[in-house]
Amino acid sequence: MRLVNTRYIREGSVLARPVISPSGSVLLQSGVRVTASYIERLKDMGYDVLFIQDDRLDDVEFGKSITGQTREVAYKTIKHVSSYIESGMEGSLVVDDVRAAIQKMVNDLLASSDILGNLTEIQGYDNYTFHHSINTSIIGLVLGIASGYSERKLLELGMGILMHDIGKILIPESILNKKTPLTVEEFEEIKRHTVKGFEILRKNNDFSLLSTHVAFQHQEKWDGSGYPRGLKGSEIHEYGRITSVADVYEALTSKRVYRKAIEPNEAFEYIISQSNSHFCPRTLEIFKKHIAVYPSGSGILLSNGQRGNVVKQNPSFPNRPFVRVFYEDERELACPIDYNLAECPSLMIVSVDNR
Repeated sequence: MRLVNTRYIREGSVLARPVISPSGSVLLQSGVRVTASYIERLKDMGYDVLFIQDDRLDDVEFGKSITGQTREVAYKTIKHVSSYIESGMEGSLVVDDVRAAIQKMVNDLLASSDILGNLTEIQGYDNYTFHHSINTSIIGLVLGIASGYSERKLLELGMGILMHDIGKILIPESILNKKTPLTVEEFEEIKRHTVKGFEILRKNNDFSLLSTHVAFQHQEKWDGSGYPRGLKGSEIHEYGRITSVADVYEALTSKRVYRKAIEPNEAFEYIISQSNSHFCPRTLEIFKKHIAVYPSGSGILLSNGQRGNVVKQNPSFPNRPFVRVFYEDERELACPIDYNLAECPSLMIVSVDNR
């Protein structure tokens, strides 16, 4: 299995993983041979990459962070909460459903064989807020697990992250999805989603106060330049510090109607560059060790001109994974070559190349 950009997928290629809608339902099952019309339709829906079967990688096991069933439960939970808010019934949120969705995520992550390598699913355009909330929860929970959090703290953190952007339900979509630069007034409206979300969640006594503060604090910055209160350093709760990192990383690596996604390695470098300004240095130390720079299955180009795919993560060296190369320049090798880049200091990944 390897990740292939839809521009390079050939008709007749076989899907190695299902194509999942933002709601968690299956659009195309694994094992389906894609047709030209399927490929064009998926491009129109915003799908840039798909997992394709490749017998040269049949011996490699690629795990998943959470199951499709868990993702679907999480999606339905957010949708349910959103419908309550839109109908003016936010004081009646079914908190047990949110807790159950996070419990499923925690269970899946703890059981995952490749938690480092495959944190998120490929996506199209639709329902960005829901999709973003789920993926941000996964990333935040990984950081919580790496921080040694108890199950109680993981549930508290996860419930807050899953609801961290819930205030955006009350922001007009015309502002959220605007393709041109926001006016000052529109940006001020966007910023109010933190306060709106906090106010919604604190009406529900079953949400812990710390969970509600995730919505309130996820846009605060370590140097005090964030909003809504301009909190600085340790004034920001640890849940807020984790969520701010997960939130920005997920947003950068996600495609929107008004901009392209950036590659995970570029998002990783940006996040690390913001230590002591936007983000807590200690949180970033955990991020560096537990988030893959190059997700498993990604296509890569090496400094020696060889091209292949990431097949396994190196927990001690997230930027130096195991790779298998199939091409030298444009020539296919007679036998693929495996490298542990942690043991090959002269070899560097120079770019992502999902062909």
